[in-house]
Amino acid sequence: MPMTPREMIQLLQANGFVCISSNGSHRKFRNEQTEKTVIVPFHAKDLKKGLEQKILKDAGLK
Repeated sequence: MPMTPREMIQLLQANGFVCISSNGSHRKFRNEQTEKTVIVPFHAKDLKKGLEQKILKDAGLK
């Protein structure tokens, strides 16, 4: 089951990511310990599977 943007943000925040900026419907998160940055689109619909996997990979969570 695909994640919603809210679920993705909660997962990122639980793993040390902090929102550093917001531009339109996209939010940028950064983890100072790992120095990784990811962008999460914040829309009403679920994230597509490929995008969800890409965000998790870029964040180092997969």
